[in-house]
Amino acid sequence: MNGKSSHESMILSYRNMFVVLSVTLLLLLPAGQSSPLTCKELLQPLDQLDPHHVAGRWDLVAGSLSDPALLEFFKERDSSSIYFSNATATSNISYSTFVHIDGKCHDRTYNISLEVSTIVFDVRHQINLTLTMIHTPCADCVVMRFDNESKKAERLWLFSRRREVETKELEEFRAQVECLNMLPPAVMDPNKELCELGIRTEDNEQA
Repeated sequence: MNGKSSHESMILSYRNMFVVLSVTLLLLLPAGQSSPLTCKELLQPLDQLDPHHVAGRWDLVAGSLSDPALLEFFKERDSSSIYFSNATATSNISYSTFVHIDGKCHDRTYNISLEVSTIVFDVRHQINLTLTMIHTPCADCVVMRFDNESKKAERLWLFSRRREVETKELEEFRAQVECLNMLPPAVMDPNKELCELGIRTEDNEQA
């Protein structure tokens, strides 16, 4: 009897040890091992665009398009930037785009308003795209989604206050691109020349 009792105690002891080790391993797992975000979460529009947050300059880090020909044309640019000025309220904001390509800077300026997560262009510009800011864990980044009139995503661009972002931030952008079934994004070369804001060479709508 004593031998049997000792054997059962040993089994119970091993079971308890296994439970303790399992819990310890779970606690030691890094946060990065948590379940990946769903596409619904990755493409969630921002709750509210803050004009003070978007004010100023943002440089393009990466971009994807749905059209292969347009993506190849997109890759020809050296750099691209956007600039929000007069962003003290949600309306009458100036939104400027700058593209450096073939040694020249091309820029356009639009009058916009901010409505929740959407950038609304003044009707005079006749822009047939809906521009929405979507979720990003990057504190100094914005992700801009461009939908056509059929509400199909045509472009997805990642901008930041930096010229390049961390690998995990870029990987989340790639996941957002995949959720929209768009082409693999082109990543900008952070060493290429930027346009100097305010210096205008030519008008161009390719931005």
